[in-house]
Amino acid sequence: MAPPPAAPAPPSAWQQAMNNAYTSPIPVKKTHLGNALSSEWTKIKSVRSTVWTLGIFLLLVIGIGLLAVANTNPRDYAEVPFTIPAFFGLMLGQICLITLGVLVTSSEYGTGMIRTTFTASPQRHRVLAAKILIFFLVAFIVSAGSILFVGLVASGVNSGPEAGDEPWMGTVFKGGLYVSLLGVLALAVGSMLRHSAGAITAMLGVVLVPAILPAFLMIWESTRSLAEKMMDYNAINSLAKIFGADDAGSTGTSQLMVLVVLTVAAVVGAFALLEKRDV
Repeated sequence: MAPPPAAPAPPSAWQQAMNNAYTSPIPVKKTHLGNALSSEWTKIKSVRSTVWTLGIFLLLVIGIGLLAVANTNPRDYAEVPFTIPAFFGLMLGQICLITLGVLVTSSEYGTGMIRTTFTASPQRHRVLAAKILIFFLVAFIVSAGSILFVGLVASGVNSGPEAGDEPWMGTVFKGGLYVSLLGVLALAVGSMLRHSAGAITAMLGVVLVPAILPAFLMIWESTRSLAEKMMDYNAINSLAKIFGADDAGSTGTSQLMVLVVLTVAAVVGAFALLEKRDV
């Protein structure tokens, strides 16, 4: 006769806890880059710094541009593109995009909200990538759009047989890309320094020092070649070449490529430091 089956062992405390575990009725979905992009878009459109910096940027580029258009005639555009008036506003307006780029990252470190951001999205690289993409798209649309608007107004007011046929749509893309990359560079610097005032000061040095220092370096023959390079590749002269305001006939492509390399290097550094430091 077979022995009776053994009684099942009582469940352990761990098994009882697992059986009684709470199951959320809300479906849990795996997060992705799109969620981070949506979060960063909500942030950048909700803070007042975005409204103020972009508002001042548009006021400078469009306002100064239209003022320049009102004081020109068709003969002034015989050898320069119709977007040249926007260049004068961009010389000041680029500071606005630099400031906004820094604030996109450093402001969260200053307020401590970056802890909440990284708690909600532990993949830090995804957060920084979303910040860069959202900021770049916003900066490029606003800058290229303002340059295009000034160019259209200048073309409409001064078009005629006396005006030249210089192509100017390329300056819309290059000009918008250049100042947007400056903003991304500032964003990366803000991420590395984690301090708004320090990052803005550093970026002002990047923009202003190469434009001022060559005047002193030209005094000595040994530093003259360095001064000439700084004059060719500083932010103001680079924009001048892009918009055809430079008599050398350069299109500013080499200056744009140098900025791309610097921006990529800064972004790589920001990603590298992001994973190594506490918040």
